[in-house]
Amino acid sequence: MEALDFSDQLQWTAEAKAKLKNIPYFVRSQARQRIEELARHAGSDRVTVEMVEQARIEFGQ
Repeated sequence: MEALDFSDQLQWTAEAKAKLKNIPYFVRSQARQRIEELARHAGSDRVTVEMVEQARIEFGQ
């Protein structure tokens, strides 16, 4: 299993990290990047479980 390399610029809540771990490993890196883009676009320096859910909806899963 790959190590999750979380951005130094954004903080992830424990709940958001747990949700990310539920994403299949082969798309996890892409999902993490997209989730972090959503956070930056929202002007946030923190990734929340709501942002992970928003990305999941956008990915259609």
